[in-house]
Amino acid sequence: MSTPWIKQGDKVLFQGDSITDAKRVREDGNDLGKGYALMAAAQFSSLYPEEQVTFLNRGISGNRVKDLQNRWQEDCLDLKPDVVSIYIGINDTWRRFDRNDPTSAEQYEEGYRDLLNRTRQLDAKLVLIEPFVLPVPEDRKLWREDLDPKIHVVRELAREYGTRLVSLDGLFAQASTKAPSAFWAPDGVHPSPAGHALIARAWLQAVGAIQ
Repeated sequence: MSTPWIKQGDKVLFQGDSITDAKRVREDGNDLGKGYALMAAAQFSSLYPEEQVTFLNRGISGNRVKDLQNRWQEDCLDLKPDVVSIYIGINDTWRRFDRNDPTSAEQYEEGYRDLLNRTRQLDAKLVLIEPFVLPVPEDRKLWREDLDPKIHVVRELAREYGTRLVSLDGLFAQASTKAPSAFWAPDGVHPSPAGHALIARAWLQAVGAIQ
């Protein structure tokens, strides 16, 4: 078996917030956490052991786009990854509702575009993962007004920059017809193990590792 998109010896970097972080051990640069990054890396490596791909996780809980911008040199560019997977956005919405510290869709796009432009200097391939939210608890429904434009930004940037896209919002909505939303994300934001497995599978499909 071989996958044409991720090449032999590539270094794959997962970047984002708590969903990517997933309680990784920060002191161990090779620790992948307990979420989708670990699951995707483990499954990819089991399917394509001959490719000897390295996976890194630099997600940090609570991060917004502006936080990624501030640490992009050290936590992305300096690592010289061949593939960069970016999953950011839910905190850009959440902070509006819990701290009255909003990030507009325009600010979000500007910051995200900056990350993509800076990553271009690496000639790295890009995977963009769109944020999602489920209506658990009920007040999460109010977040749609803020999050939906940001999801649209990610989709448009994926089109513009020719990246791979992991479309999570529809995926989790569909999954919630098979089991309650809380089964997939108990607080509407942070995935359960099953939710992380959904993301990992969608990520592997996006990079052509599985059907």
